[in-house]
Amino acid sequence: MKEYEKVIEAVDFIKSKIQVTPEIGIILGTGLGAFAEKIEEKIIIPYKEIPHFPISTVQTHLGNLIIGKFGGKNVVAMQGRFHLYEGYTPYQVVFPIRVMKFLGINILIESNAAGGLNPLFNKGDIVIITDHINLTGQNPLVGENDERFGPRFPDMSSPYSQDLITLAEKIGIEEKIPLKKGVLVGLLGPNLETKAEYRFLRLIGADMVTMSTVIEVIAGVHLGLKILGFSVITDMCLPDALKPVTFEEIVEVASKSEPKLTKIVEKVIINL
Repeated sequence: MKEYEKVIEAVDFIKSKIQVTPEIGIILGTGLGAFAEKIEEKIIIPYKEIPHFPISTVQTHLGNLIIGKFGGKNVVAMQGRFHLYEGYTPYQVVFPIRVMKFLGINILIESNAAGGLNPLFNKGDIVIITDHINLTGQNPLVGENDERFGPRFPDMSSPYSQDLITLAEKIGIEEKIPLKKGVLVGLLGPNLETKAEYRFLRLIGADMVTMSTVIEVIAGVHLGLKILGFSVITDMCLPDALKPVTFEEIVEVASKSEPKLTKIVEKVIINL
């Protein structure tokens, strides 16, 4: 079965469970899953019930697709995503992005936990992603191109919507929530990086590092989606002052920043 046919089978299954057409897709990253509690009139569909959907293995990712209302708009939210380091192929990682597109979304809002490479950042900062560097060694567009998903050579000169970035900045000022901007680098994982790797990543222009998001955005651009992305800085990756960090500490910092990020995203959606 071709990828497009798998996507349509998943879409048809989801449509049989819902009465609305979602306009906006939201991916909830590490420590940000409770965001889903704010979604109203929600229908919750476990990933394991959806044809061809992968299953999330990360302990903080609950593994549900949630369709409902948020900020007055119809949304579909992923409560947990998929990573290359879990052993999934790039096509499996971006499968939900394609499903959400064919459910009806035209805007994708991404969130992730990230390590801070920029010394002007601090733990707990929320950073608007302005651009990215793909160092995963993977690309979800490799292989035969299906024009129903998008063009063979999608332009990546502006993967994150400048209009949405400007809107998020305006809301940050209005809500008195400090927002920073930066370039995200995506790596394969699952190990955290060495001091030498952090120096290299900073040298090539990255402000924060994560193990997700980047190939999802590539697929989103291919699909013609407008994309807004946020990173929560959960640990500082400064090579000359590097300290060991645990997954539990990362989740704790992300969770503390969640109310601020939820407020920003809610106001963005209301103002769309």
